[in-house]
Amino acid sequence: MSIKDGIIVILSSPSGAGKTTLVKKISFLKNYIISISHTTRTPRTNEVHGRDYFFISKEEFKKLINNNELLEHAEVFKNFYGSSKQAVFNNLKKGKNVIFDIDWQGTVQIKQRKLNYKLITFFILPPSRNVLLDRLSNRDMKDKSIGDERMKQFDKDLLQWKKYDFVVINDNLETCYNQIIKLIETKLSQTKINYDQKFIEDHVKKLIQ
Repeated sequence: MSIKDGIIVILSSPSGAGKTTLVKKISFLKNYIISISHTTRTPRTNEVHGRDYFFISKEEFKKLINNNELLEHAEVFKNFYGSSKQAVFNNLKKGKNVIFDIDWQGTVQIKQRKLNYKLITFFILPPSRNVLLDRLSNRDMKDKSIGDERMKQFDKDLLQWKKYDFVVINDNLETCYNQIIKLIETKLSQTKINYDQKFIEDHVKKLIQ
């Protein structure tokens, strides 16, 4: 790793907690770039191939795995997601800070690789179960069973919060964004971090049913 290399920033969250919006907001900062994942799922109405994801078939995805081209990959809600090794490393070597919008399975894989790049991980939580349910209902989810499935998955995903450097509650987008940026800056400058672990633990307990 050289001083000029970029850093890796990972944002994960249960579905509907707002990590994708936060990742896009951070990407507008100078020297930040989003790692665009490959996925086998169908695009949502507002999504564009090559901007939001690379939408590919399951056969194409399996080839990427077999050719060892992915830095991480996971199956989420019966669809596969994965990040291209070459694209990520190329950007890091150019000094770009690469932000990942991935789930906890992919985060664990990247951490296990022990890469020669600085890595900062965030787990984003909703302010309450009711707010999460509202957010999921407002997505193009006309099928109630999909919302129910995601709420069940939420309870499982919630248990992964301890795997992350920081947990941030997304009650207000601007406040949450500013908190993430401050934590990144503090971590990189190795100054004292103002982070209330007990507050997070209490919040997680409230979210568990």
